[in-house]
Amino acid sequence: MNLAVGFALLSLLFAGCIDVTFKLYSRQTRSRGMFVCGMGVVWLTLQMAFFAISDHTPDFNHATLIWGLIAGIALTASNILLVESLTHLDVSLGSLIYRLNTIGVVVLSWLFLGEDIGVGKMTGIGFGVGAVVLLYQPRQMIGQAIPLLFFAIAVVAASFRALYGIFSKVGLQNGADLDSMLLIFPSCWIVGGLLYAALREKRVRMTVSKAKFCVLGGTLAYLLVLTLMSAINLGDVSTVIPIANLGFVIALAISIASRMEALTARKGAAIGLAIVSIILLSQVSG
Repeated sequence: MNLAVGFALLSLLFAGCIDVTFKLYSRQTRSRGMFVCGMGVVWLTLQMAFFAISDHTPDFNHATLIWGLIAGIALTASNILLVESLTHLDVSLGSLIYRLNTIGVVVLSWLFLGEDIGVGKMTGIGFGVGAVVLLYQPRQMIGQAIPLLFFAIAVVAASFRALYGIFSKVGLQNGADLDSMLLIFPSCWIVGGLLYAALREKRVRMTVSKAKFCVLGGTLAYLLVLTLMSAINLGDVSTVIPIANLGFVIALAISIASRMEALTARKGAAIGLAIVSIILLSQVSG
């Protein structure tokens, strides 16, 4: 197993855990903006601690600033929208749609990075779309139909997440410093979260309960992005991100084990299709 795949597998684990954290937070009416802002503060603190105990000095060159800011804004938007969608979606559905940003990553990496897409990856896109279509049916979930608006919000969140992966890779290819970009990303979370809380939600307040979730979520976000960015730096975006995006399986396993939701035949079939999709999309060539 090469190093890029190893980092991607670690990212997979952290992705599933953070999705469940997002769902737990969203089960009560709390500010999504302040949650993202608080996580950004924790993440930035951890990254600054890394620089303090290591010999590495931040390098805010042109590529780092430009692409770090663009990728950071995309990542911030994707996470705010994901938390919004989970206020009305099961964690398995929200996580599955979000992690299927794989489809966008593969297409964009072919268009802008020149990475190869063969028959296997194209087939994988079809399986991925089938998984989402299978999950979104006019059936009853917890007594009500899946709200179309929040389903759409999850899809938009996934699109921003795909753009984040592409922008990050472009930045690294153009000389951006990996660790310094990891200072810019949480800064975007802090600013974006505050703006969302103040302008959209009209409430800027931190409580002890929120702070606990922020510490957990911020630590997971730091570990998730650190391992994912390391994988992106070492391997093809269209290979490592699909592996990392299996995190929704971890989210589902935790959700079922903790009795947050039940495993149905429809969910099982959709998860199966998604796994096949990601395995096919993970192939270096088709």
